[in-house]
Amino acid sequence: MSDQERRAAAVKRLKDKRDFRNHVAIYVLVNTLLVVIWAASGGGYFWPIWAIAGWGVGLGFNAWAVYFEQPITDDDIRREIERQHGRESPPRS
Repeated sequence: MSDQERRAAAVKRLKDKRDFRNHVAIYVLVNTLLVVIWAASGGGYFWPIWAIAGWGVGLGFNAWAVYFEQPITDDDIRREIERQHGRESPPRS
């Protein structure tokens, strides 16, 4: 991997982390607003849970992609090519 490719990958990773932090901030602000609306309207059935839980699942997947998913390496690509090559049928004569 060249220095330029490494730099591009680092910039993408930093952008992904910044975007995730923005996603978390918006999640907290919007869901706080929903809870305030719920409380101001007299409480009762806690309907904001549907937005909190549904959006939270998406936020969890976003966190996984940003912080835990490993980038594809040249070695991964080589192994996949070798795996596919081993499954190909022999050429017919």
